[in-house]
Amino acid sequence: MSTEFEAKVLDIDSAQMTASILSRGGQRRGETLLQRRYVYDITPGDESRWIRLRDTGAGVALAVKEIAHDGIDGTDEVEVGVDQFETTNELLGRLGFTARSYQENRRTSFELDGARLEIDEWPMIPPYLEIEAGSRDEVVRVAALLDIPEESLTGENTVKIYARYGIDLFTHAELRFGDL
Repeated sequence: MSTEFEAKVLDIDSAQMTASILSRGGQRRGETLLQRRYVYDITPGDESRWIRLRDTGAGVALAVKEIAHDGIDGTDEVEVGVDQFETTNELLGRLGFTARSYQENRRTSFELDGARLEIDEWPMIPPYLEIEAGSRDEVVRVAALLDIPEESLTGENTVKIYARYGIDLFTHAELRFGDL
């Protein structure tokens, strides 16, 4: 597994953040894409490890995520590309994994000074910015380029972000834009 160096900035204005990224030399990477994912428990009740099957709109990947802590460097991930979203879901079912939830989000991708930036929009919560780079220091440095102080960064996962808004994501078997 490799460590992800990633932080989120919550409650952003998508248009303002897009303008800020572009004005500092960032480049947009494609159109806004609808992402869909199935999330599976590895061990029921263990919120620190799970399987994610995700269709990014540009490809499909299967990953195992492990959370050690909520810091920028607190998540380990191993990911492999797969060809078919629904067939992989069926395969996981035959291996004994039942999806805990189905989720959708919209993602707009950018690159700025060697880092990947994603503006994520999810149902029921405000948009947030995700910054991913090769090290913790690089994440903090790129955030500073956007005038975002380190104290505004969080490494919390989606479940904890939803909890900030009083939403227990474990009670939502489906999280879709069209159904809300």
